[in-house]
Amino acid sequence: MAIAALSVDGGGVERSPAERRSKALGIASRFAIGHALLLGLGAGAIVIIGWSIPPHVERGGEMLGGGLLIAMGLLTLQHLSHPRHPAHSAHPSHPSHLPTVIGAAFAISSLRALAMLTPFGGNLAAASLAQLLALIAVFSAGILASMLLFGVALAGLLSTRALQHVGHAAGALVGVSSIVLGVAWLATA
Repeated sequence: MAIAALSVDGGGVERSPAERRSKALGIASRFAIGHALLLGLGAGAIVIIGWSIPPHVERGGEMLGGGLLIAMGLLTLQHLSHPRHPAHSAHPSHPSHLPTVIGAAFAISSLRALAMLTPFGGNLAAASLAQLLALIAVFSAGILASMLLFGVALAGLLSTRALQHVGHAAGALVGVSSIVLGVAWLATA
């Protein structure tokens, strides 16, 4: 939902299908890189150092994720209602680090769970550090691949002619859905 909310813009109807596809894929790529890097490097550091992440940090990450979804939904709706006004632009037209930072922020809630994974049963000591780091790297690569695949699918959808006809309605649906998901996320965190 975060990738979709970041990909919606009020000027989408005026963009060519190739521009919409490129923008969505770029946002998904940067979001996925931020998410996978924080998960991989964070979990790797935790395993190497031998620390554990307290549950309240995970809960804080969940609260941050829900809050970000609500904020992105509100900004998406605001941007759709004022697409040309620069003060209302939540989605810069040039490449930015915002998707990378937001992707990393969403990874905070998953970091504790990833660091606690014990693929070797109850005896974590039986696993070598190299095995644990390799599993974390594979998991992070899987996250990266799945988010990139979503980006490819979203880019394909955003470049269709059918979407041009429903442009703002589809964007509004993404904004409202992001808000609803964020509220649900906060309610269950």
